[in-house]
Amino acid sequence: MDAESRECVSERPVRRRRVQWREWGPLTLLTAAGLAGAGLWLAGLRGAAQLVWAAVTVVALLPATWATLRQLWRRQFGVDVIAVLALVGTLLVREYLAGAVIAVMVATGRALEEYAERRASRDLRALLERAPRQARRRTPDGGIRVVPLDRVAVGDRLVVGPGDVVPVDGTVEEPATLDESVVTGESQLVSRAAGEQVASGVVNAGAGFGLRAGRSAAESTYAGIVRLAEEATARKAPMVRLADRYAAAFVPFTLLVAGVAWVLSGQFLRAVAVLVVATPCPLLLATPIAIVSGLSRVARRGVLVRDGGSLELLGRARTLLMDKTGTLTAGRPRAAETVVAPGGDRDEVLRLAASVEQLSPHVLAAALVRQARAQGLRLAEPAEVTEEPGRGVTGRVDGRLVRVGQLAGEPPDWAHRVRERAELAGRSTVWVSDDQAPLGAILLEDPVRPDARRTVRRLRQAGLNRLVMVTGDRPRTAGQVARIVGVDDVIAQCSPQAKVARVREESGRAVTVMVGDGVNDAPALAEAHVGVAMGATGATASADVADAVLTVDRLDRLADAVEIARYARRIAVQSATVGMGLAVVAMVAAAAGKLPPVAGAFLQEGIDVLVIVNALRALRGGLRHRDVPPEIQELLDRYADEHGGVRDVLTRLRDTADLVATRPDAPECVPALGEVHRRLVDEVLPHEAAEERNLYPALAGPLGSDEVTSTMSRAHVEIGRLVDRIGGHLAQRADGRLRRDEVPDLLAALYGLDAVLRLHLAQEEEDYFSLNPADDTDRR
Repeated sequence: MDAESRECVSERPVRRRRVQWREWGPLTLLTAAGLAGAGLWLAGLRGAAQLVWAAVTVVALLPATWATLRQLWRRQFGVDVIAVLALVGTLLVREYLAGAVIAVMVATGRALEEYAERRASRDLRALLERAPRQARRRTPDGGIRVVPLDRVAVGDRLVVGPGDVVPVDGTVEEPATLDESVVTGESQLVSRAAGEQVASGVVNAGAGFGLRAGRSAAESTYAGIVRLAEEATARKAPMVRLADRYAAAFVPFTLLVAGVAWVLSGQFLRAVAVLVVATPCPLLLATPIAIVSGLSRVARRGVLVRDGGSLELLGRARTLLMDKTGTLTAGRPRAAETVVAPGGDRDEVLRLAASVEQLSPHVLAAALVRQARAQGLRLAEPAEVTEEPGRGVTGRVDGRLVRVGQLAGEPPDWAHRVRERAELAGRSTVWVSDDQAPLGAILLEDPVRPDARRTVRRLRQAGLNRLVMVTGDRPRTAGQVARIVGVDDVIAQCSPQAKVARVREESGRAVTVMVGDGVNDAPALAEAHVGVAMGATGATASADVADAVLTVDRLDRLADAVEIARYARRIAVQSATVGMGLAVVAMVAAAAGKLPPVAGAFLQEGIDVLVIVNALRALRGGLRHRDVPPEIQELLDRYADEHGGVRDVLTRLRDTADLVATRPDAPECVPALGEVHRRLVDEVLPHEAAEERNLYPALAGPLGSDEVTSTMSRAHVEIGRLVDRIGGHLAQRADGRLRRDEVPDLLAALYGLDAVLRLHLAQEEEDYFSLNPADDTDRR
């Protein structure tokens, strides 16, 4: 550790002690002085005790008066004015003990509020302290040089040592074990294979590994979160308090009761007693405790909220607007299907395309390489690679010229059908050709997040009664996603300016939340009452203007934040309302002369204890979602991983169905049918049987009932029935040829099985696998 690092480490405890003393020092001194006065009183030195209590009252009065005057100068009117009047009143009627008790209560409320402000940004400051300042970069001669972080460029090869913080977003070059808890909130270690993407800010929990930089330091995920932390910790404005909203009614009411008591009785002492019991400590204490509890809880769930005011607004929100890409969808393309020319080899087409694209920084290239590696294809090193922006990449693979990108020339008939198929499905098409003709096409999609539909349901349960999707995508694609996730309205082909206008329109009717992840979402996030950025995807511009940032790439954490915010706000309002109600009863008693100032002060302390205990309930409860036990998470991981193999069988099934539909007389038709039937029997049916036997019974607890999985069990029966039906047709074809009259029924079984299996996999991933905190988008 260098000298600068040691100096920083040594300064942190000192700084922390100074902060704690500044927060709790005044309260400690006032409490000690009040107790000293009590000791003098018990010792018979009543004059000295009164003097000490009077001094305590004056010490508390001066800063309270200054704060109140500043508020009035800014045309702000808060409940602190009652505390000031009560302190002045006790001095005027010489009820110094009552004044000292009020002073301690006011100091307690102020200390708790300062603590709440500091605690609200504690997790953000932790991120600041962990921010890397330098990186280890490989040199051309094979060495390693430590360089400042701002000198790291895209494409640089870095080394991340054990315990190091990953400095920039990039691709791991060797298997790595990472601790992502600080950024994502997940406590379990995560393993990343070579070629997988990793976000900056996570910690290397295993051996050192190589990292190829995918973004510069300024554009990386962690940089955006750090900028958010810097802004949050630099804020000087106090946290918005629920107490000030009640001041408009409570303060005039208190002054009215005190005035009436004075006029009717002719005793100023009664007016002071009313002010003493009306001192708004339930508001000053309950609100900060409940709100800071909510801020701390949402931070642990992977949601960083700037301040208490934003959390309160989140708890009152009724309308949610969401961008599609990166919010409801994964935000990065996925190779959904590979279609080849008649007689072509699907794996070979994907291998050629991925080999050429290895050197391209384009996001589509990364999708092809990722899919090829996921299928275990061995990629070759390309030669003579050239890239033409907007057209594609050309290179030689094993001496063979390969073009990946747009299709040149007039496409053959099969290519026309592929293009129409992609258009209907809302997918992008990447063509793979050699120097003679197109070899095939890879269809890319931006998949809907597995947890999106479940999250939308939870957001409705939390009280958001209007959900709108805004996107710049085409109406057909936007409509498909909207139907899948179940939103109320969809606005397609929406420009950034149109998004801002729509947010402004919705904000005029209700408290509105806007969620987005891209640079074009930043203006809309700033316009909403609460802007939420998907910060884990590296959207630094949107994170800079947002009121909250999801540091984990899971939309369901937004539902957690909404539920926690509503619960914390409900507890705060409940505590404040109960406290004020009891204070009103005490005010009536004081106005009637039944409660002197000293007794009223101690009664108010009892009310404070009651509301504090109630406010502490915000530390727990309020979440509808229950985390599944680790053993069930392991089951979900296992069967989610097996879905990749099932989808590969599905692709072969669809190809076989197309072959039977177009060329039933072809000699390869029955062998292809036999091969796909063998894989269905050997791979798919055992997978479904294992889920039925192991997974579904285990999910009965987290889902609440055995009946929840009954429809999925019925799908297993239908899958088995269709596989048997295909096998029955094969058993009758000993001669290796299909009869024309059996083709329609066979096609019904093949295409029916394809549809049932795809729907079944999608339902499992949305309803069951999304229960697992691990992100299973890549598995799909």
